[in-house]
Amino acid sequence: MSRASVGLRSERGPILFAVMLSIGLVAIDATILATAVPSIVEDLGGFAQFPWLFSVYLLAQAVSVPIYGKLADLFGRKPVMLVGVSLFVIGSLVCGLAWSMASLIAFRALQGLGAGAVQSTGMTIVGDIYSIEERSKVQGYLASVWALASVVGPTLGGVFSDYASWRWIFLVNLPVGLAAAWMLWRRFDERVERTRHRIDYAGAVLLAAGATLLLLGLLEGGVRWDWTSPASLGLFATSLALLVGFVVVERRAPEPVLPLWIFRHRVLNAANAASFVIGVMLLGLSSYVPLYAQTVLGHGALVAGLALAAMTIGWPITATVAGRFYLTIGFRATLLMGAGLAMAGALILLTVDRDSSLLHLALPSFVMGLGFGFVASPAVVAAQSSVTWEHRGVATGANMFARNVGSSVGVAVFGAVANGIVAARLGGHVPALENLAPGVLDPAVHAVFVGAALTSVLLLGVALLMPGRIVEPATRQ
Repeated sequence: MSRASVGLRSERGPILFAVMLSIGLVAIDATILATAVPSIVEDLGGFAQFPWLFSVYLLAQAVSVPIYGKLADLFGRKPVMLVGVSLFVIGSLVCGLAWSMASLIAFRALQGLGAGAVQSTGMTIVGDIYSIEERSKVQGYLASVWALASVVGPTLGGVFSDYASWRWIFLVNLPVGLAAAWMLWRRFDERVERTRHRIDYAGAVLLAAGATLLLLGLLEGGVRWDWTSPASLGLFATSLALLVGFVVVERRAPEPVLPLWIFRHRVLNAANAASFVIGVMLLGLSSYVPLYAQTVLGHGALVAGLALAAMTIGWPITATVAGRFYLTIGFRATLLMGAGLAMAGALILLTVDRDSSLLHLALPSFVMGLGFGFVASPAVVAAQSSVTWEHRGVATGANMFARNVGSSVGVAVFGAVANGIVAARLGGHVPALENLAPGVLDPAVHAVFVGAALTSVLLLGVALLMPGRIVEPATRQ
């Protein structure tokens, strides 16, 4: 076992359960607000600001993930995970006590900072206490947590809003988060060599600031301002300058927050590229499949969500069995199989039209979910298995950061494609997509589906970069 270990196999169960609880809270909080927005706006006001409840949470989570990964390598997983759960619980408490939309947005940022630590460090802990043969099965458990959260989150949000108060959306996190922290504190026995470290503060600040501006520009471009506006160009230019400065600092830092050698590491490059492409494709599904089901096919919101839920059913199925494949046929063949399924699902999606049934729309989502399970979980296992304990946190954080950036790119690119089609049909005017007539929205969303199919070809190419076999290093990198 690694330096972060537990003595007996039976002792890992409570640790895994605590990690699953923590990740479950993070996953549910990403979706639970969707059905509660009307109640929150009615109570606090600030309708124009409410999209920031989602954006600020995702931004804080995304930009902090690689930093927490480095801190976990320097000081151990346990303290970073406990800090993350604590921040999340405190953020949930103050969100539940928020007195205005501005305060709620600020407290959601605090929640996001906690979520960034929980997401990356939880996955790193799994990589520490389970062998390469065991990790895929455990990855299936974690994928199931996300799948369950995608269904439970919106349902809980609606229940609390209708029968109690939207504040319970946040307050319910307190007992669960405290239980997870207590189990980690009592059961996770981590042995870390205590040495003096030179923390890369400059690198951390430059990375956080540059990534924040990059993701903000991608998320808000074409929405709050035009892509060619001074605001958009200024954000991207400043982000580029900060990230270039980050690279310069990392070349000289004794203990860089994101070591540049990871960009020369074949396995990490392949794993991170796969996560990036999956992030792009996920937004094509999660943003536009339910919209198509509602606006074009004429189903209600709950039924439309079932079409997307098909993907969350397929993903854990293949994530759970993926280990049997990469241990026998290798990582590259497993990723190629997953990319092939994702491409097949994307091609089936192209056959959906205004006369299709909901099942016809759900089927490609399910097939793509199967493909993602054969790519995402093996990619994380490959990344973690290709480095030593000292760099596993950074490797895991970089992989998750790549998916977050991919999701933001997907929002930007697919949004630009859909809006471009709408603008061409309406003479330059682009209303909210959900308010469009089916005859206008149908070709716009179909253009997004074409983009997803083209992206699946890229996923196939990325899979070819992954080595067939990976030998876990026994010494420090």
